[in-house]
Amino acid sequence: MNLRAICKVAVTVVSYFFMVLLVYAAVSKMRDFENFQVQLAQSPLLSAYSGFISYGVIALELVIAGVLAFPQVRRVGLYASFGLMVAFTVYIYLILNYSDFVPCSCGGILEKLGWREHLIFNGVCVVLALTTSVFMGKERAHGWSRIAAAALIAVFSAGSMVALFLSSEYIMKKENNFTRRFPHHPIIEEKSLDLKVNSYYFAGISGNTIYLGNSSTPFRIIRMDYSLQKSDTLDLVPATNHRFRSLIYTVQNGMLYAHDGAVPVIYSSPVDSLAKPLREISSKDIYFDQMAVVSPSQFLLRVKDAESERTSIGCITVGEPAAIRVHSTLLTTKADGGFDADGQLVYDKETGIPFYLFYYRNQILQFNKYGQLKGQMKTIDTVAEARLKVLTLPAGRKKLAEPPLLVNRNMTVHGGLIFNESGLMGRHESRTQWKKNAVVDIYKTSPAGYWGSMYVQHRGKHRLSRMLVTDTYFFVLSGDEMVRYRFAQTVTEQFIKRGSRKPFSE
Repeated sequence: MNLRAICKVAVTVVSYFFMVLLVYAAVSKMRDFENFQVQLAQSPLLSAYSGFISYGVIALELVIAGVLAFPQVRRVGLYASFGLMVAFTVYIYLILNYSDFVPCSCGGILEKLGWREHLIFNGVCVVLALTTSVFMGKERAHGWSRIAAAALIAVFSAGSMVALFLSSEYIMKKENNFTRRFPHHPIIEEKSLDLKVNSYYFAGISGNTIYLGNSSTPFRIIRMDYSLQKSDTLDLVPATNHRFRSLIYTVQNGMLYAHDGAVPVIYSSPVDSLAKPLREISSKDIYFDQMAVVSPSQFLLRVKDAESERTSIGCITVGEPAAIRVHSTLLTTKADGGFDADGQLVYDKETGIPFYLFYYRNQILQFNKYGQLKGQMKTIDTVAEARLKVLTLPAGRKKLAEPPLLVNRNMTVHGGLIFNESGLMGRHESRTQWKKNAVVDIYKTSPAGYWGSMYVQHRGKHRLSRMLVTDTYFFVLSGDEMVRYRFAQTVTEQFIKRGSRKPFSE
């Protein structure tokens, strides 16, 4: 057999190989199309375009396989196979070297292969397609034109993949169309503890000690170490008497603070002196219903004007006399009883930045330590305005006429990462998973944008109710259980250490 015959056979064999490979890949994707779309949606590179890419890849694979079936245009099919395999190879290379995390599945031609094995397989396919399309055939005089054509195809395929990656990253982090990414095992459950009752909340952390308040027993607090093995109960006594509705505790940087939204009072005490009465540091200065501790003498407050029914952020510096600032920046402009402004005021002690996250709309506000608005970002859902129906009663009091659309359920912040339990299911997500898990979205504050999401499994009939984050652990209250998870390195390497970077891109 002469060289020309050998080349002709090689072209035929390679063409049939790609036909089988592409048809197999397309059929596999069609048979489990929903899972294929979900895998693309989890891709750190193509999340924003998972909708049309899921259809486009299947169509392209079938078209190329069809072209390869006809000898007259087989070389065109080999060029197209070469371009497609270059794109797949560049995609995997970008995943392994430039993405924030590596997904658990490639979602490609041979799903059982790992990412690096898939990269090698694709590289072999690129060489096969290049060799047969450029160097085999009887028109040897046109070899240089074939090499130029192959080079242009390679540049176009690789460039298109890089462009998709860059634009998808921008869309996911800045203009997300409500497509979530779920990094591979961002948290691993390590230990759980039965608290016997479901009325606990996280007061905070001091050193390696967790403090738990209890809304049913507001003059008692529990402290325990990270191992969840050693704990003790402390009875707290305010130094002054008021008609409390419920004292709420915050522990931060070695201090415990207490406040009650129904009484304009703030208490404080070092955590190593809780046997003594809690010292009153502010009384009758201002009414508020939420508080974030900026320093032992400075606090941000959520305040409400009873006449205008509008809510804003204020700042109080305790002393004689107390310095109070209530800023004109309103959390809402609607006189709807404050429902539109409902949300959570949280403070990142690592970066020194306070945030306000809304329950009923996709907005996060950032303030400075004096309560002045400095920036804002959005959660990835598309609900820009609260969907509320407010009923005004005869006495003028307002109430919700029906349950509102809950966009964000629960929030906390640590080290430049915002953890937000979402109330809405995103695109290409499994309803079955939503019934079994809470979904926590993670946002970076420097630069500001969406990073990824994680599932937190329900404990029986109980879902996540509170979250607490440290550099290493993710603590959860669910029903009467407290659960400790350990963060994967993909999450811990995103934390901003104290004073290392300026948080939140304005």
